[in-house]
Amino acid sequence: MTVSREIRLKSRPVGVPVHSDFELASVELAAPGPGEVQVKNLWMSVDPYMRGRMYDRPSYVPPFELGKALQGGAIGEVVASNDPDFAVGDIVNSMFGWREAFNISPSAMAAAGPMGALTKIDTHGLPPQAFLGVLGMPGMTAYAGLLRVAALKDGDVVFVSAAAGAVGSVVCQIAKLKGHTVIGSAGGPEKVAFLKSIGVDHVIDYKATPDVVAELAKVAPKGIDVYFENVGGVHLEAAINSARPFARMALCGMISQYNETGKPTGPANIILAVGKSLRLEGFIVSNHYDLYPAFARDMAEWIKAGKITWKETVEDGVENAPEAFIKLFAGENMGKMLVKLA
Repeated sequence: MTVSREIRLKSRPVGVPVHSDFELASVELAAPGPGEVQVKNLWMSVDPYMRGRMYDRPSYVPPFELGKALQGGAIGEVVASNDPDFAVGDIVNSMFGWREAFNISPSAMAAAGPMGALTKIDTHGLPPQAFLGVLGMPGMTAYAGLLRVAALKDGDVVFVSAAAGAVGSVVCQIAKLKGHTVIGSAGGPEKVAFLKSIGVDHVIDYKATPDVVAELAKVAPKGIDVYFENVGGVHLEAAINSARPFARMALCGMISQYNETGKPTGPANIILAVGKSLRLEGFIVSNHYDLYPAFARDMAEWIKAGKITWKETVEDGVENAPEAFIKLFAGENMGKMLVKLA
């Protein structure tokens, strides 16, 4: 019998999540049954999109259930197997994070699609947690959002908000390796220094400037062609203000509004989208997984060539997963926020 600790949603957060919204519980796992495997999680991910699943409302994924373990990306190791397709020692990717271990029947979950329940991965010598970041969902989000949704083309000037985060930092680097001028926004001198180290041309420290709209207009006097949106609010207003005619905006997320308890307001200058013929397109990465083979090939080549780097912020222990998640909304992560479980 194996004891696994897990984090459950105790109450639905109002505003910014707090520790009392979560609870730590222990469950006993029997030996895996016929056709099942047992996985010990090594790493788990916390991501801003998870905040939306804490509301009890219709969305593109079902809400988290009260009193049950949360879900999220995880990298684990098979420790027992009754499935011929999985051997002890295999490294696997799943959406069964927020827990230390679990039993699953991979064949029974095969219908889960491209973000299926259990996928065996070859790390090719890379750290396994990279498959939760630059080689995982955040990297894929950056790739699809920039190249397909924003339709990056020669000569574009690219603006990225939350540019030092797991998604934004990959967007910046893909745009740079393709020869573009990149402007990134991030909060604090450490993040500014990181963005400059990966080649971002102009960095706006939104915590140090009283006017993001004016600052973007200053560093992009001829305007921008692409905006990769992760923040919302004044950043979207700045992007619209500086957008050239026919600019494209990939709306990936708006973290500034995830904990809003009042009535959210849109950018006051949204009318400019009409006269400038702007295209603002929201997207969900799971709708673009047909690009995964190209993403995996390109990203592997870029990493091998030293053209892509990444940062990680790590909390230790499943009991600290809520703390890691809460820190996302205070901007306390550099790059990918991870929880190390083993």
